[in-house]
Amino acid sequence: MNISQDEWWSKLQEDGDAVILDVRTADEWGRGIIPGAINIDIYKGQGFIYSLEELDKSKNYYVYCAAGARSGQACNIMGQLGFATTYNLIGGMNNWDGPVVLPEE
Repeated sequence: MNISQDEWWSKLQEDGDAVILDVRTADEWGRGIIPGAINIDIYKGQGFIYSLEELDKSKNYYVYCAAGARSGQACNIMGQLGFATTYNLIGGMNNWDGPVVLPEE
């Protein structure tokens, strides 16, 4: 489901089963992330699928990329793999005005 930044962030704050998923490249990830995110690069192809398969499909996934296109694709793929709930951040990091931190090494 594509949702606005405000809705995405407010849902995330109230969600005890939330997982924040960043599907950008390692280079993009290194420039700053939404706090608490995990990174699985959608450009890894089959490796992306394998990594998704290791996640708990019963959790709620808050997915983002740079602009919203890759995360939209990721949400579609996740739906096909049996993930019940995914939220795509419209506009991605390019339009994000919430908190940003550098990932820990």
